Amino acid sequence: MLNNFLSVGIFGCSTMRDGPPPVSDTLSWITDRGYYADQTVHYRVVGSQEAVTRDLEVAPPVASALSAQDIDHLYAHQVNAIDAVRAHENAVVATPTASGKTLTYVLPALERAIDHQGKTLYIAPYRALINDQEETFRTMASNLGFDASASVGVQTGDVSTRRRKELRQSQPDVLLITLDQLHYSLLPYAHSPRHWRWLFQQLETVAIDEIHMYRGVFGSHASLIFRRLNRLCEHYGANPDYICCSATIGNPIEHAAEVTGQPIDSYTLIDEDTSSSGDRHYVFWNPPLKDDAIRDEPRDIEADRPPEAALRDQQTTTDGGNSQTKSDTHETSPTSTPDPSTETNGETAESPFSISDPVDVGGGERRSNHAESVRLLADLVGKGYQTLVFTESRQGAEQNAEWTDAILRKRGQRELADDVYAYHAGLDDDRRQELEAKLRGGDAMGVWSTNALELGIDIGALDVVLLDGYPGTRMQTFQRAGRAGRGNNECLIFLIGSDNPLDQHALGNPDDLFDGGAERAAVNPANDEILPDHVVCAAADHYLSPADESHFGDALPDVITTAEEAGRLERTDEQQVRWSATDSNVQWNTDIRDIDTREIDLLDRHRDEHLVSLEYTAAVRDAHPESIYVHQKQKYRVKELDLNADTAWLESTSTNEITKAIREKEVALQDTITTETLALDGGELRATLSKMTVKEVVTGYLHFEYPDDDNPVEKSFEDPLPPSELRTTGFHLSIPDSVENRLLSRVDDDEEYLGALHAIEHTLISLLPMEVLCDRRDIGGLSILSHPQTVNGTIFVHDGYTGGAGLTRTAFESLGELLAQVRETIKMCSCDGGCPSCIHSPHCGNANRLLEKEWAILLLDELLE
Repeated sequence: MLNNFLSVGIFGCSTMRDGPPPVSDTLSWITDRGYYADQTVHYRVVGSQEAVTRDLEVAPPVASALSAQDIDHLYAHQVNAIDAVRAHENAVVATPTASGKTLTYVLPALERAIDHQGKTLYIAPYRALINDQEETFRTMASNLGFDASASVGVQTGDVSTRRRKELRQSQPDVLLITLDQLHYSLLPYAHSPRHWRWLFQQLETVAIDEIHMYRGVFGSHASLIFRRLNRLCEHYGANPDYICCSATIGNPIEHAAEVTGQPIDSYTLIDEDTSSSGDRHYVFWNPPLKDDAIRDEPRDIEADRPPEAALRDQQTTTDGGNSQTKSDTHETSPTSTPDPSTETNGETAESPFSISDPVDVGGGERRSNHAESVRLLADLVGKGYQTLVFTESRQGAEQNAEWTDAILRKRGQRELADDVYAYHAGLDDDRRQELEAKLRGGDAMGVWSTNALELGIDIGALDVVLLDGYPGTRMQTFQRAGRAGRGNNECLIFLIGSDNPLDQHALGNPDDLFDGGAERAAVNPANDEILPDHVVCAAADHYLSPADESHFGDALPDVITTAEEAGRLERTDEQQVRWSATDSNVQWNTDIRDIDTREIDLLDRHRDEHLVSLEYTAAVRDAHPESIYVHQKQKYRVKELDLNADTAWLESTSTNEITKAIREKEVALQDTITTETLALDGGELRATLSKMTVKEVVTGYLHFEYPDDDNPVEKSFEDPLPPSELRTTGFHLSIPDSVENRLLSRVDDDEEYLGALHAIEHTLISLLPMEVLCDRRDIGGLSILSHPQTVNGTIFVHDGYTGGAGLTRTAFESLGELLAQVRETIKMCSCDGGCPSCIHSPHCGNANRLLEKEWAILLLDELLE
């Protein structure tokens, strides 16, 4: 019997508990619930598969460690990866969640440690993964037999100075670190015999977990850090093998090679999943239009329904940050007749749903996807299903956990209510680890999470995953879905769509999701905003020479010249051409996360208790004075925001009020990168890609007296909060004179024209993820009637990252096609004056005011026809 998927600490099996009813029975039961109104637009079963195993000869001590974990066989893809590493090939393991990628680097690390004390460096993008993998390495190492031993060490930002010294002195065989620690603490001290020289001299294996997370600006930083690592290894004569674990992406080898600075042909790809799996039931769930009649739940339950508008307060504080499906999928499509069937391994299974007509997928303002997800979660945990819900934001996770709790208590299910939690990166380490343990042990029956649980943290075997909104990419969709189901157990995945354009496209085109190619990840080690900093860091790590062009590219001579002129580099050897950094602490001044280093502490005034810490930009948006903030199912009112002390004081409240920040934005253009003239049928449209500075300030907030308040009051601060400033890259479109004049002659006032520009901006941003691997939240925009640096009405679209992440640069190449998609999306929407399926944005700093659908269509018609 194959047991390796049962291994506690490696594959995260949960404590045994009474199983829930069969999935098919539960799906049929859901159709009889009061809130069900034919929301199902697609139902598909991805068939089960049997495990394929291979024999692998291992040393007796390693065999003893495997046996102690009840592992008597390995999956074929695990063996293939280990064989590649043994042959000193670099390897990319790109298989789904829970397919056993961990053993592909744990076994080689142990083998090399006990054979000749070869060192392994495990690198993760986030500390939570370190905590998880430390247990796996230590468990395996502690069970090595025959007097063999392998030592394991961990260095993260919270490790004490004393412990760090002890760690360096002990010289562990396996060292687990984050990328940040590699940048700040290892590379700068590579030459010190009291620090890390021993590691670089003996380094044989570099294991990079979740390498798909290294993309955009963060990935570009990572690619340069690994180039710095490579040159130090080269100096010490080390040539480590790279083992890269990834979600299913479209370019795994190319991406791994770009991130690590290794040749493409040095990598072997292992992407065939040979682990066992049960049937995976996918339900695509589209909330009904608000105008549709719907059978509500009894009033005692509905009374606890927060605002469909509550969702206005579910702000976008992401934790940021994928898997693949099997090929033997069978489906019931939106075009099927009622009561269609689906085949699973040759057996016909009746669909529990009547599938909605395809015309029901698309435009119109729909009931909240959060409301649908809360009801489904309450029902599913009530039926005994351990369920994880992925939602967009920290505040969304908190509010929806509170809402679910209230519904369960109304039903008299108080014990279940106590087992519903919110999980996100804003929680402290102890609380996160406590919740992870509850998930593994089956004690947390329902958890609302941000993308913080998307990574490979061990949380056990879950019965159901609810996707509260389309995650934005195919990669993330299947990465999150992969959290459900272990071994041969069947599982259930709901995709509950919101009414934004991307969600409606995914619901209406399921074949694109299941059968389309995975998105490509991208990094840019030549990014001229960050390359100079890492070149100077490299000179601080170890002197620079012209030979380092092999690591940093053709731009290196110019970068060195500029850095010398700025006093950042200096020649250190008259006989040889070498440079060193003038600032020995330059690494500490180079931020690789491109996030606010400044944090605001939120404190409970009455209890003098620390609640959470937020990045500065998130704090001024979510915790401004008089805002309503939710933490761990408790509502608070922010009474004071002291930015001098970086502290906000909150008081608990039982109010139904909701607040949403109002923001104003300014754009200043810097250097032009390129200009294109789009030859559209309606004339020529000038598009310019440039560097720009974006300033944003919170000027006040909208105050909702109660959840469904459709007439919020706008309240302004006497003094606006301090602005945030972003240097980035973006493009702008200036409307041609002829088109602008024709439109202005037809509108009643300039505001209608501005509303048209604003509507086009929103839809353009919402559709960018169809062309570029990104999230709608990664992009910002501004529409303006006149700007001192442009001509006529202008739409600005920019990356939401310092220096730019290459997103708008890539989209710039497809602007003509994107504008055509924008027009199609707005015209085909069945709403009257605009809705979230076409021109509304959940991230609009002006609360979706001043939007004109009719004039947006006319403007696009003028441009494109």
